[in-house]
Amino acid sequence: MNKEEAIRIAHEAIDNGITFMDNAWEYNKHRSEEWMGEALQGRRDKVFLMTKVCTHGRDRQVAMQQLEESLRRLKTDHLDLWQIHEVVYYNDPEMIFRANGAIEALDHAKKEGKVRFVGFTGHKDPAIHLKMLSYNYPFDTVQMPLNCFDATFRSFERQVLPELNKRGIAAIGMKSLSGNADAVKKGIVTPQEAIRYAMSLPIATLVSGIDSLEVLRQNLAIARGFQPMQGKEMQALRDRCAQYAADGRFELFKSSKQFDADEGRIQHGFPPQSQMQT
Repeated sequence: MNKEEAIRIAHEAIDNGITFMDNAWEYNKHRSEEWMGEALQGRRDKVFLMTKVCTHGRDRQVAMQQLEESLRRLKTDHLDLWQIHEVVYYNDPEMIFRANGAIEALDHAKKEGKVRFVGFTGHKDPAIHLKMLSYNYPFDTVQMPLNCFDATFRSFERQVLPELNKRGIAAIGMKSLSGNADAVKKGIVTPQEAIRYAMSLPIATLVSGIDSLEVLRQNLAIARGFQPMQGKEMQALRDRCAQYAADGRFELFKSSKQFDADEGRIQHGFPPQSQMQT
């Protein structure tokens, strides 16, 4: 995809009522923020703009520096939501909540009016999300994988989502197509079933990666015709997927390292993906 295609997708999405814009400081070596910043010129007030801070254990100062860089690239003076990105290592909560850690940057940015809401994201293990929540910090949002395979394997739906709803924290779903749509390609579920399932959960919104106008229009059609699944229908889909879900083959972002971004790997002392043996 080039910049012109990306901008066209963003414009068509906004013009058709998609308002939640997902991004991160590190995506595509900062190009994602740069291109979105251009796409939002004249449309900034029509969207709920989110990006993520990618400190991976580094301190408050680094986080604030990343915020300024994100604001500049996105061509805005504030974010609607700023989330700590990719909380996927078991020592991440301790590093985030230590003195002078990234959590202090969230507080500071909110007080300065540079961000309206704050949260965190992760795709690895519900236990890490629950550890983050154990600090009782007043997060506004939490982003996590939610799909029809998740209920059977290291389930965020069963372990984390009820806790968020109990606390009044907005849940943001992601990876409704299991990260790489492999299950769709293999004919196990359809995009309509998978997205409708995730949208039927008690969440605030669903993030769906869109890399073409075809995918955008497919997702718009699903959203426009959306009818929430009833409980029996959701359970039937879980049951149908259970035999494929139990070993995590369609959620490798939970059990493998291949979905872990280089920024975090390097900060945690691991080699970048390019140096990993396949």
